[in-house]
Amino acid sequence: MTGPETTAPTDPEILRTRALEALTTARARTALLTSCVEDPELTAQHSPLMSPLVWDLAHIGNQEELWLLRNVAGREPMRPEIDGLYDAFEHPRAERPSLPLLPPAEARRYAAEVRGRALDVLEGTAFHGTRLTEAGFAFGMIAQHEQQHDETMLITHQLRRGAAALTAPDPEPMPLFTGPAEVLVPGGPFTMGTSAEPWSLDNERPAHRRFVPPFHIDTTPVTNGAYQAFIEDGGYDDERWWAPDGWAHIRQHGISAPLFWRRDGGQWLRRRFGVTEVVPPDEPVLHVSWYEADAYARWAGRRLPTEAEWEKAARHDPATDGSTRYPWGDADPTPEHANLGQRHLRPAPAGSYPAGESPLGVRQLIGDVWEWTASDFLPYPGFTAFPYKEYSEVFFGPEYKVLRGGSFAVDPVACRGTFRNWDYPIRRQIFSGFRTARDASPELG
Repeated sequence: MTGPETTAPTDPEILRTRALEALTTARARTALLTSCVEDPELTAQHSPLMSPLVWDLAHIGNQEELWLLRNVAGREPMRPEIDGLYDAFEHPRAERPSLPLLPPAEARRYAAEVRGRALDVLEGTAFHGTRLTEAGFAFGMIAQHEQQHDETMLITHQLRRGAAALTAPDPEPMPLFTGPAEVLVPGGPFTMGTSAEPWSLDNERPAHRRFVPPFHIDTTPVTNGAYQAFIEDGGYDDERWWAPDGWAHIRQHGISAPLFWRRDGGQWLRRRFGVTEVVPPDEPVLHVSWYEADAYARWAGRRLPTEAEWEKAARHDPATDGSTRYPWGDADPTPEHANLGQRHLRPAPAGSYPAGESPLGVRQLIGDVWEWTASDFLPYPGFTAFPYKEYSEVFFGPEYKVLRGGSFAVDPVACRGTFRNWDYPIRRQIFSGFRTARDASPELG
């Protein structure tokens, strides 16, 4: 018995419509990200940390062919000779520009042809019979995969030099948040993970009970203004606040501020998608590594929340002892709930989206910035790899830290209260921020 856990719709026609919408939304975003620059920008490698955009484009099509056409529909391969080129494990990102990749026009044609055939498969698939087809899982997995690569391509756009290629309206301005700085999360068990969400991925499963002692957590993510105080207090020059590996890393690479920041006289500036601007003090801090987040938390006399603490703050409803899909409940995200889907190209001010807060009053747990946690990326009790070990299992271990919540660059299909992201603790090009926590007295549990 794992305790209460809500379920998402499983009606076949609802799922078929949902899958079509998710696939269509992802492809429209892919088209935007690969049509807003000229072909030389698509084939260039803008950072050794990232693939050329044209690799992502054809990889998206190749994975869709592999899972929807070959595995679900049992069709013969369309382009078997390119499988190795677009195998993420066969070729590290730094090597991909030297591969005989499909040129942009051919990559677009390939991805479009795969999509046309995949939609035919979707129309005729019964959502039962195999684990891949149950509740439309394979279609949801492919939509999530494409959106994850869209976020990766957006990171590449942030790393590329030159004039802005993307535009989006800013989030709605809001008055400076004056609510409580932290929220008490009572101690006790809660249901972590999911066994009910139809499109949840293997590392989110299964649902299980987890005991968490009482703790306090920041109401909002840490802001640029708060992080600047850490910088101005000499945080990057004081070894006391840093994990040993983090201290060695920042000294070796001369890191003294978040990625894309630079000081100009008495103010901090940042580069954001080709535009230089004054760092806005009320936005959640962005492009910081786990080591930087951990150092700030130590400097502030706090710590990073564990992954279990983060999820309890985001999903647990003390009134019912149930775990909801999202902090606000079980309804799918809307623009009133969270900053998702590249609707904006920046985080919203801290304290935004009151409609999206958790039952305990914690805000912006979904969207805006990925939030580093203290936890290593490890399997849940009873974990089973599906549909392939390379999605999660090969990454389990202390080398990777867990991030939660999603950023402004994450589409709702790839973001929920149970969704787990992970990366090396040195990574800063990702849309990462954090919030802090502290222990509470046991009698408060």
